[in-house]
Amino acid sequence: MDILKVATDWAKDELVSTSFFVLVGLAFVLMSIGFWQFGKTDLARAYIIPMLVAGSFLMTVGIGLFYTNKTRIAQFEMAYADSSPSFISAEIERTESTLKEYKTIVFRAIPIIIIASGIVLYFFNAPLIRASMITTIAMLSVILLIDGLAHARIDAYHKHLIQAHSQL
Repeated sequence: MDILKVATDWAKDELVSTSFFVLVGLAFVLMSIGFWQFGKTDLARAYIIPMLVAGSFLMTVGIGLFYTNKTRIAQFEMAYADSSPSFISAEIERTESTLKEYKTIVFRAIPIIIIASGIVLYFFNAPLIRASMITTIAMLSVILLIDGLAHARIDAYHKHLIQAHSQL
């Protein structure tokens, strides 16, 4: 098993995944523009700012993650060439840390925020609050979906790293 190829393939898969943040963010921005241009009701007009904020946030996250993973590919090659055992150990530490973050943020905090937004949505009827909570639920659902898939990829990558480490 060539761990450098596994690492590079993982990073390239992450590039594709993070592109979806940008695409969905762009869709949110376009919806915001659509509500701005064609919204006639108070609720439709209330979606303009929340959709714009959510879209901008998703695009920023996507571009940041894309850049990070793009530069990581070149770093993998250099670190592996310097010392493959050090590379594998560092990657094991990084993936363990990332897996813990996914467990805490993606699989605990995000569902709690979605539930809280649903509760607020149930009790308040003001257009801006309703639009903000629905947009929050939509945005966090997208994050949960994309990061759920990313979690599965990094978990598989982590297992490859552990296997490679045991063969040293």
